[in-house]
Amino acid sequence: MNTAQLLVKCLEEEGVQYIFGIAGEENLAFIDALKDSEKIRFVTVRHEQGAAFMADVYGRLTGKAGVCLATLGPGATNLITGVADADSDGAPLVAITGQVDTNRMHITSHQYLALDKMFEPVTKRTKLVVNPDTINEIVRLAFKYAEGERPGATHIDLPADVAKMEVHEGTLLLKRKVAPGEFPEIASLQLAENMINEAVNPVVLVGAGAVRNQAAAELTMFAEGLKIPVINTMMAKGMIPFTSRYAMLTVGIPQMDYQNMMLEKADLVICVGYDLMEYAPGKWNRDNGRKILHIDQSPAHVNQHYQPEVEVVGDIKASLYWLAGHVRVKAESKEMFELKKRLTEEIHQYDGDDSYPMKPQRILSDIRAAMGEEDILISDVGAHKVWIARDYHCYKPNTCIISNGFASMGIAVPGAIGARFVTADKRILAVTGDGGFMMNCQELETAVREHTPFVVLIINDSAYGLIKWKQLDQYHQTEFCDFTNPDFVKLAESMGAVGYRVEKAEQLKPLLEQAQEEAFRKRVPVIIDRPVDYSENIRLSQHLKEVTQQ
Repeated sequence: MNTAQLLVKCLEEEGVQYIFGIAGEENLAFIDALKDSEKIRFVTVRHEQGAAFMADVYGRLTGKAGVCLATLGPGATNLITGVADADSDGAPLVAITGQVDTNRMHITSHQYLALDKMFEPVTKRTKLVVNPDTINEIVRLAFKYAEGERPGATHIDLPADVAKMEVHEGTLLLKRKVAPGEFPEIASLQLAENMINEAVNPVVLVGAGAVRNQAAAELTMFAEGLKIPVINTMMAKGMIPFTSRYAMLTVGIPQMDYQNMMLEKADLVICVGYDLMEYAPGKWNRDNGRKILHIDQSPAHVNQHYQPEVEVVGDIKASLYWLAGHVRVKAESKEMFELKKRLTEEIHQYDGDDSYPMKPQRILSDIRAAMGEEDILISDVGAHKVWIARDYHCYKPNTCIISNGFASMGIAVPGAIGARFVTADKRILAVTGDGGFMMNCQELETAVREHTPFVVLIINDSAYGLIKWKQLDQYHQTEFCDFTNPDFVKLAESMGAVGYRVEKAEQLKPLLEQAQEEAFRKRVPVIIDRPVDYSENIRLSQHLKEVTQQ
């Protein structure tokens, strides 16, 4: 058995079902070994970045590392953006790259790059395989690091000559084992109990760590039982249902919003599974005027604006359950609920607006009405991401996937493909700007070939809308952000997908529902091109400046 063949067996032992990638000259031995696997399916993509984004979203939704493959040189560098995105967002991912023969690494060599050094800043662990007998250990550690709290990306670099070398007969598979979560220390729980009891106006700030710990039920019980409001980050949408009285919706858009006002009025912020990468504490604790309680599976990362007085480290569900049974019920803050009322009224004020091009508020209202409680929306990065974060309400976690730590454009279409490999029956909607769509639109061919049904809603303003928004905010004019687009309907049809264009506001909601049904029936993506009125962007900025400076 050679190294590549043992690598495949190691991946099978890890439970890998899919590998997203592109075959290349330096990973041919691995591809040859993979053809004999009955457990792993290789998904050929059109660009390595797309492969990484597919693995990224797959890992985020399952909690198991998604796997992507590229060859050396440009193939490997094409992976890096998606790998960095997974690492920043805490999504488990294992990237495998081919490499030149080991006897070429010391000289100037065609397509050679020291990939272990290139991947080091964007992964938790990267290893160059130089000894065939170590591949079992390298693979087991790659998955252990990728999936361990806090999850992220790891990288395995396999030289072409090492891949073909025979493995020593005594080399064994290492069994996949997942360590159980640790129960938090009672002493730290008691300190947390005292902090919450002493607080007059506590607020929960919940982040992605609580999503990974599957602590939604415990968080809802904690909040509703103790009458403590909950604000979620973009990556923790749905951790408490938006229908709950204590759900204060999402913080994290570039502008100061009502949630920032709530946090400023709090005397204690209970950070549950919160990661500083999600929303910088300097934006919600600028004056360091709030006490902080950190509840997570890992110790806190600290900076000058995030210095918890108490850290409860261990299983988040167990921590919340224990505290819910010991902390005294709090008195409700009328001010908090008044702020929520004002925010909710603003979000829904354009629900029936029929102007065209459509306002982003109306678009999000129609999307929410067309999607079920467990359906999955995947947001690309752009101006629409701000509106999704603010206006798209969620009932359950992991039903709105937003790239937030690295904020990578181009994730929506390949991300929808990755999501479809996780679930067969949920509706999947990729919402993207025209800029983000064009960065990875080639993966529509992958989706058609793989019979993956989902809907892509292109929010079309013929510009990099978020940058124009920021230019107007800071410089009161725009430069170098406008472009022209192809006919998206014809582009979709040319790749074997289905394309529609919205020409009236009232068409969107029924078309979204029709498109989902058609996608499942034909087993292909359906693309909807819809112009947007982004004059609302600067209006929102101006309004929030007035509101938050009162």
